[in-house]
Amino acid sequence: MRYVAVGDSFTEGVGDWREDGTPRGWADRVAEGLAAHSDEPVEYANLAIRGRLLIPIATTQVDAALALDPLPTLLTFNGGGNDMLRPGHDTRVQMMLIRSAMIRCLRAGVQPVLLSGPDPSAGLPMGRTFHERGEALTEAARALTEDLGIVFVNAFGDDELRGAEFWSEDRLHLNPYGHARVAHKVLTAIGVTSELEPAPTPRPWKQGMVGEAQYYREHVAPWIGRRIRKTSSGAHRAPKHPTWTLVG
Repeated sequence: MRYVAVGDSFTEGVGDWREDGTPRGWADRVAEGLAAHSDEPVEYANLAIRGRLLIPIATTQVDAALALDPLPTLLTFNGGGNDMLRPGHDTRVQMMLIRSAMIRCLRAGVQPVLLSGPDPSAGLPMGRTFHERGEALTEAARALTEDLGIVFVNAFGDDELRGAEFWSEDRLHLNPYGHARVAHKVLTAIGVTSELEPAPTPRPWKQGMVGEAQYYREHVAPWIGRRIRKTSSGAHRAPKHPTWTLVG
């Protein structure tokens, strides 16, 4: 089994930090789950980089995934979340890119798994707009997977995963509990036995006026600053696992 993941911060694992400060995330957890239930060696690559838009994910990252030697047996794909936070969002264009990437994988003999990202809209400014965009993209992705006969993991439609207890303080990235829940969904969808970690105690999104002011100062303002400067949180970053790594 050779498993490669492509995507943005969601797939890189931002929000699920190891003790050394590096991201773990649901994709690492899926690789670990595959290794735990396989009699054969499992190799893993993760080409995701935080901040990436859908075009480089569907082109540059998929190019790199299909150039791995040996070829992957399994590829997970998620993208479009960062596009939804920007003007000019177009679901039809996004789906053309995703369809092309999925067909390329199928033609190469690689099993693709398409994920819809989780829904952070309950805690975000302009949350209703982001929810509507995410809902449209998720429905289009579901239809695409039915058309192509590939596995679809719908994290966006997981109502429980929308709870604040599954999210980091920035309200945009899952915390370890959220990543564990997504890993369970992926493993279950591909037929690998997985135990779902107990849900943490629910907590509210809003933390009072002082808490909200701190949230905007620490998380919203820097994001706006990057948009003004037209920079990405992933600028100059490299994939954390660009080549095959044996999962032990």
